[in-house]
Amino acid sequence: MTGSRREQGTWPPRRWALLDQVQRVDLYTRQSLYLLLWGSIVVVLGGALPEAQDHPVALGLVVAGAFVLGLLGTQALTAVADLYPAPGPLPWRQIAPLVAAAVPALVGVALLPEGLRVAAGSAVWAVLAWALGGLRDRVASGLLLVTLTLLPLVFAGVWWAGPYGLGVGLFFIFTIRASLWLLGVVTELDAARTAQSALAVAEERLRFSRDVHDVLGRHLSTIAVQAELGATLAERGDTSAPGRMLEVRALAHEALREARELARGYRSTTLTQELDGACSLLAAAGIRTEVSVDGLDPSWHEPAAWVVRETVTNVLRHSSATAVTISYDDRVLEVRNDGAAAARPGDGGSGLAGLRDRLALLGADLEAAHDAQAFVVRVRLPERAAVEVGG
Repeated sequence: MTGSRREQGTWPPRRWALLDQVQRVDLYTRQSLYLLLWGSIVVVLGGALPEAQDHPVALGLVVAGAFVLGLLGTQALTAVADLYPAPGPLPWRQIAPLVAAAVPALVGVALLPEGLRVAAGSAVWAVLAWALGGLRDRVASGLLLVTLTLLPLVFAGVWWAGPYGLGVGLFFIFTIRASLWLLGVVTELDAARTAQSALAVAEERLRFSRDVHDVLGRHLSTIAVQAELGATLAERGDTSAPGRMLEVRALAHEALREARELARGYRSTTLTQELDGACSLLAAAGIRTEVSVDGLDPSWHEPAAWVVRETVTNVLRHSSATAVTISYDDRVLEVRNDGAAAARPGDGGSGLAGLRDRLALLGADLEAAHDAQAFVVRVRLPERAAVEVGG
């Protein structure tokens, strides 16, 4: 965002209609501060015109010097505004020319006639106050306040000029910092909105990748098992081999259909569909299935479907199970298979570990462990999901 603000600080400004809301606030804030800086110069020098009629050469030098200081002050103010909202190192490259020009300018002010001296000194004072008032460095702020207090005292020659200069300087500094602070808040809110949008996109991509893993992983595992079985039957001359291969083709078509639904964003996860699909796939692999999930709160059906999908995929890919039991009792959903002895339990990359993370967001706890000769996945469900369930 800093880069875009620097671009807006250039001249001529971009067309208002082409700017978004943040860029408009940025442009309005900067141009307002520039106007205050140059307006202060015009006001203090304009007030000295009646007294400078007898000194036209000195007046010309003062106007030229104020113009140069105004340009350098505008450059320094732009650099100071670029520091917001995050604090950063002092922009010495832009500040140093202003300070270097202000020192000889103040020496020249001391040599001017009395009528021009106060006006010229006030112009230098105003440029320093507006250009450097937004600096948040404590040392720089302290030096600026001292300068803004001493300059009126020196050039006016009365005791009250010092406190007056300090009071007005504090008001200028407050105005600048409040304006830049509001600009920083708007910028940070816009950055947060952008980050939120990016996070939503990342979450959707993660959801999609999980669905692809769950759906295609399960189907491809079953296809691999059925194809291997079909090849074995074919080698033995078994007449059921063609039937197995037709089942493989049907599974491939089903996987393709669900992949297309995923790509279009139409697919939804339901417990009934996952249980039916699990029973069908496990039966095709010769694995007996028992299901008993009566009493499961409907609000937990979709998370339960995630569990069924992932665990059944793991059974097909990583175990030698002959029986699978899917049950629910006393807020515990359990998927048990008897193939743990020959299995190599694991989450398969983004499997159980990813599922555990998804369930944790809802307040549920997943654990996987050996139980006698079985491998068991248990999910303990709270009364209500911690957050709303979403694909």
